[in-house]
Order: sequence, then structure tokens, then C-alpha cells
Amino acid sequence: MESDTERTFPDFSGSWKMKSSENFEELLKALGVNVFLRKIAVAAASKPAVEITQQGESLSIQTSTSVRTTHVSFTVGESFNETTVDGRACTSFPKWETDRKITCEQTLQKGEGPETSWTRELTNDGQMILTHIYLTAFRDCCFFSRLTMMNFPGSRQQSSQWTYSRLHTISVCTLCCVCVFYSSQGSC
Repeated sequence: MESDTERTFPDFSGSWKMKSSENFEELLKALGVNVFLRKIAVAAASKPAVEITQQGESLSIQTSTSVRTTHVSFTVGESFNETTVDGRACTSFPKWETDRKITCEQTLQKGEGPETSWTRELTNDGQMILTHIYLTAFRDCCFFSRLTMMNFPGSRQQSSQWTYSRLHTISVCTLCCVCVFYSSQGSC
């Protein structure tokens, strides 16, 4: 196994714009979000812009919607604090599941609630797949294209289309301040 100093990390850097999502409002309804909040969430999350910067194992992700801009920074292998999509404070622990996939388990800081996690994966065919998992059985899906590569030390300069994808039945997503969910039939 190669040492951390020799390891090459996949590059998630770039500007991302969501291309499409499916069954978002239906999912919000299934999760008990009231009509008013569902309408706000659907409108706000319809076209989020995502900026990802990365240096080694440290990532910074800014997500902007018409309602709010959120920011999260973390280093793979180190715990950090964030908020689940339904507003619960959690401690998250990201780790490399494979050499191209980060898995992050979320643990609530107070109270009880459903288990959530997410993964980010770069595929060999130029896609990025982001999967949010809710209760280990539900997943959601939305699609992004890469607008630009960020110019950071160690980043690859190339033009490509990438996919931000959440697949299967139901899950949670941190794309805006309101519960934002996307759903699609299929598999990763």
C-alpha cells in the first residue's frame, strides 16, 4: 500500500450546476414536509450552484440556492460538524471507501433520529456521483454538469461533463436550508 505522501487523490474541484432532479416534491411529501415548505424547497433547490475546492484530502464545498448559501469544509479522516438536511446538528466522519470514493457517516449531536450518510465518487468515465443515504435504504438523485475546473495546486486542468447523482428511492441532501430531497429509480 502506498504511503499518504505518495498517494494521489481524486480531484473534486470545480464549479457545478445541477442539470435535473426527479420526484423531489413527492419525496418531500413522503417525508412529511408540509406543503408550504415543500414549495419553497422545490423552488430553492431547482438549480443550486456548487463550488468545490480541494487540496489533497481537504475539501471545501459551497452550495448556493435562491434562498441560502451553505458552506462545509472537511478533511478526509477527520471528524467535522455539519447539519443534516432537516436541520439537525451532526458530527460527520469522512473516509476513503475506495481510491475514488469518500463515504461520510453522520452522527446526531443531540436527540434521536434516522441514520444518514453520504458518499462522493469520481467515476472512470468522467462523472461525479454524490449519494445521500437516509436510513440506509433510501437514496436520492440529482444531476450536475461541471462548468469549470478550479485552478489549485495539484488539480488537473480539463474540460468534462460530470454527474452529481443520487440514486434509488429516497434520501436527504444538503443543497439548501430546507429539507431538499431528490429521488429516482435506478442504481449507482
